[in-house]
Amino acid sequence: MSPTTREHAAGTPVLDRVPPVALVLASILSVQFGGALAATLLPLVGVVGSVALRLVLASLVLLAVVRPRLRGRSAADWGVVTAFAAALTLMNLAFYGSLERLPIGVAVTIEFLGPLTLSAVLSRRLRDGAAVLGAFLGVVLISEVVTTDWDRLDLVGIGLAATAGACWAAYILLSGRTGQRFPGLDGIAIAMALGAVVVLPFGLATAGAELWTSEALLRGLGIALLSSAIPYSLELVALRRMAPGPFGVLLSLEPAAAALAGLVVLGQVLEPVQVLGMGMVILASILVLGHRRPAEPGSVRD
Repeated sequence: MSPTTREHAAGTPVLDRVPPVALVLASILSVQFGGALAATLLPLVGVVGSVALRLVLASLVLLAVVRPRLRGRSAADWGVVTAFAAALTLMNLAFYGSLERLPIGVAVTIEFLGPLTLSAVLSRRLRDGAAVLGAFLGVVLISEVVTTDWDRLDLVGIGLAATAGACWAAYILLSGRTGQRFPGLDGIAIAMALGAVVVLPFGLATAGAELWTSEALLRGLGIALLSSAIPYSLELVALRRMAPGPFGVLLSLEPAAAALAGLVVLGQVLEPVQVLGMGMVILASILVLGHRRPAEPGSVRD
């Protein structure tokens, strides 16, 4: 969802008194701890079941709060928001699939190449291209391609994380277009609802009755709140008072936040070479996203 889209929504008096940097940091932590919580849901209901739960519960929350207008929409409007929903849904499926195979810090770092590469391509600056190249080298280190035998390397997990990154880049582009056609949070609420309608039958088919157990529903609700409702609200208020450049610098901390969430929630510890690779990606993203012009799209995902 682009900063322009968010600026249409009203904040709350309490959040308006909180420094925007604190709001963005809280949002980043919320998203990554939501991802770590999702990793604990995967063994219970699988990838499709987890995505179905998240989309259904998050869309119910958003629909209740936003109450988007559905009537009077053109065919072009529905085409854009449907493409947006497809990118959002595939991004979730690919990312949750990577969490089954990779530590969350590794998965998020690889996924982060999507919006990072998009920002560099749109900027058309040689320095940004060099920064992305450095980020790719960082991903090589964090994915342990160099230090691990190929027969032990989880290429499927790496491929899923990379696919999620490509979907994230598509999500960013489609988010801007959706924001031009749907005010406030109408677009994201409708997109999540569309994704939920498509994925839910497959979630029921793969997870069955496990999808409706109290444990699965409780964790699913936590994921919906941590990964969607809470960060959306915090970023909405923060981006009304923060320029895209500083926001991009803060967003660059996502891989580190993911590693922290993986350590605290899942007990996942990264090797020193992986930490070095993560640092390279963070530095590259600071160089690219920290100088983003206001006209450039944001890198915030669902």
